[in-house]
Amino acid sequence: MELIKSISGIRGIVGKNLNNTIVNSYSNIFSHLQDQGDILVARDSRPHGEDLYDSICDTLTFMGRNVISCGIIPTPTAQFIIKERNLAGGIVVTASHNPIEWNGLKFLDSDGCFLNANKMKELLSMSPETITIDRGNIIESEDAYLSHIDNVLNLQCIQSEKIKEKKFKVVIDTVNGAAYKALPELLEKLNCDIIKIHCKNTGDFPRGTEPIPSHLGDLSKTVREEKADIGFATDPDADRLAIVSNTGFPIGEESTLVLALESYLKFYKDSQTIVTNLSTSMGIDAIAERYNSTVERSSVGEINVVEKMKELGSAIGGEGNGGVILKESHLGRDSLVASALVLNHLAHSNISLDKILENIPRFVMIKDKIPIENDVNFNDIKAHFKNDIATFIDEDGLKIIWEDKWVHIRKSNTEPIIRIISEANDNNTAESLIDLINKIVSYSGP
Repeated sequence: MELIKSISGIRGIVGKNLNNTIVNSYSNIFSHLQDQGDILVARDSRPHGEDLYDSICDTLTFMGRNVISCGIIPTPTAQFIIKERNLAGGIVVTASHNPIEWNGLKFLDSDGCFLNANKMKELLSMSPETITIDRGNIIESEDAYLSHIDNVLNLQCIQSEKIKEKKFKVVIDTVNGAAYKALPELLEKLNCDIIKIHCKNTGDFPRGTEPIPSHLGDLSKTVREEKADIGFATDPDADRLAIVSNTGFPIGEESTLVLALESYLKFYKDSQTIVTNLSTSMGIDAIAERYNSTVERSSVGEINVVEKMKELGSAIGGEGNGGVILKESHLGRDSLVASALVLNHLAHSNISLDKILENIPRFVMIKDKIPIENDVNFNDIKAHFKNDIATFIDEDGLKIIWEDKWVHIRKSNTEPIIRIISEANDNNTAESLIDLINKIVSYSGP
């Protein structure tokens, strides 16, 4: 299997298609690509990431760069630090939500955002070079996450004192990943009573890497047993947040952005332009309409959302995978920002999360995937629905939109799969769309 290369960086299986030689090569190229200045290096908690991390630091210092060595921190913390300290960019060693045998590199520009499509294309097309200059230094900065926490606490749209008054009981599951230290400390400063599960930096990922409902059994059980107000779960590099309600019900990643968005729109009380991707729930549109705001959609991928936010001057956006992007903090998906926004919503509502959810439009979303070897003929799919009253969007794979449902078929940026996502008002309709697309793809063949 070839290395996966996309706007999300590079990902591969350690010892097979990803090794020190490969990461050194890309680190070398990245150093040439970026303007002069210090480069941040960070990682998630995967045990095999430490060797890759050290190798990258060595390569960058050999290239004459000073390295801001942050160790295990959330990817959004790395993004915030780059922006705060005016660094030249950064490399995060992580495979995000991919299984434990995977690892990869996320490349961050001088503004803390992912490299855009053009710059990423340039990086992937360049060859390593050698230079003869004085070696750079490694500057240890493993407490960098503290300034990220302070930033979240002081966001204009977060009423920290109001949250503190409530003394929320919160169960957190960081999957033994990069948020193991930052998320608990943020919540402690918000005067929350915290119960921690899977909050070490071992990187063994005991419940699966993605914070999807089927992986949150321990979190749900603990929320119920402890009679907690809410449960939070992150993925290994902590750019995504999933939520469990006060009754232990996992409400799904899609609801994170919906709750965070309503918290934000309630505070500002003026119309906003919200940016999200083509695979995100219709719930976003319903909330936006409630607050006289509009929704614009981009291709899937954090940097695609960010680029559109920049273009439109949008203050808030994100993706339906639990990723919330708040410009006031930094332009990147951030589980710490998302946690604070959701608690802010809870604090001002004066009702339980279950009651809040009763007032939020709910749709049924189903996600499926097929091996990438099975090429998808989008024309065959279009032909099947040619007599339907529907809209076809070819921007990122194929999305078909009806008045009350949609289905999106696209190649993953991070795994060797084709994703099929549907959403409707009820489970049967959403499932039937998935089944139908699978039948069409199987019938058409590769």
